[in-house]
Amino acid sequence: MLEIKAKKKFGQNFLKDESVLIKIIESMPKSKNHIVEIGPGLGDLTKKLVKYKDVTAYEVDRDLFAILRVDFSKEIESKRLDLVLTDVLKVWEDGDSLYESKYDLVANLPYYIATNIIFKAFEDDNCENIIVMVQKEVADKFVASCKDKEFSSLGVISTLLCKEREILIEVPPTSFNPPPKVDSSVILLRKDMNNSVSEEFKTFLKVVFTQPRKTLVKNLLARYEKKIVVEVIKELNIKDLARPHEVEASLYSQIFSKLTN
Repeated sequence: MLEIKAKKKFGQNFLKDESVLIKIIESMPKSKNHIVEIGPGLGDLTKKLVKYKDVTAYEVDRDLFAILRVDFSKEIESKRLDLVLTDVLKVWEDGDSLYESKYDLVANLPYYIATNIIFKAFEDDNCENIIVMVQKEVADKFVASCKDKEFSSLGVISTLLCKEREILIEVPPTSFNPPPKVDSSVILLRKDMNNSVSEEFKTFLKVVFTQPRKTLVKNLLARYEKKIVVEVIKELNIKDLARPHEVEASLYSQIFSKLTN
């Protein structure tokens, strides 16, 4: 049997742990949504997904695409699987959704683009639930709450955009081939389909969390007038010495609104 080597340029680490694959399937939301998989790799998770629902899988690696097309020929013929050779980021950049109606995103994401993909999924109006494998450190930031040391702009945005945020599974390096140098986690982000955040707000959060160990006020003074900052902080009853991770996500929406108006 031909041995496929993971390609560094695509950040490939193939998930081989059967118990983790089963847990991912068991953790999926009980929705009627279509499933979109990004980066099926060697198809280990795809095999389980197509037994559960129809799947659209996006693969950027031509070599893997060719293998998957052979291995899943029956599923492709029966339309249980739609296998697409493309870069999903280009699909989103063109202004398209990854599927024509409501879908749940399931993926073992390459670490180097995981955050970018999750943000694009947040912006995709057809994507409702996100169940993805990411670096543990990134997962912790996406599910962090106010006062957690990991609470950052990722935590603020996910709090405002999600009804539910949860780490489902902790995954050690030994579950992959080749094993990565870091631990991984599978997270569930259940979106609130009525909420959104602007690019301006994301830029504002970068200012807020530029130096997390400094006070929120000091970080804001790098961009905004002192008089206005002091007024807003006082009006919202935020402590003068509060650090960025000690302020609730909902308060950041109010701070942004007041500073920009």
